[in-house]
Amino acid sequence: VRLEESGGGLVQAGDSLRLSCAPSSITFTHYNVGWWRQAPGKEREFVAGISWSATNVRYAESVKGRFTVSRDNVKNIVSLQMNTLKTEDTAVYYCAADQDYYYPDYVPRNSLEYAYWGQGTQVTVSP
Repeated sequence: VRLEESGGGLVQAGDSLRLSCAPSSITFTHYNVGWWRQAPGKEREFVAGISWSATNVRYAESVKGRFTVSRDNVKNIVSLQMNTLKTEDTAVYYCAADQDYYYPDYVPRNSLEYAYWGQGTQVTVSP
């Protein structure tokens, strides 16, 4: 299973970006999907996640009210809409997925719970 992120780039503080995550060789229907990020010199951190049923979403406190995670199981894609970007949002953003058939409302927040990871996309926010 390979995940591919897209949509990163260089923007100014206050701007918006929309990241997308698409898988190869699978459909996302029964996969919880999370967005993570890693800034230089820092550990990878959870940003947002959505359950496979789309009935539950979770956000890190630092992005609540600014970021929105969504999924389109017809298009087989999960998106992260990032508004009012701040310089501290600068990082490599990764999507991750894990198969789940049993818990429609569960959103993993531990990186060890995700079996599949993308290569990441760089988001740089300038002052």
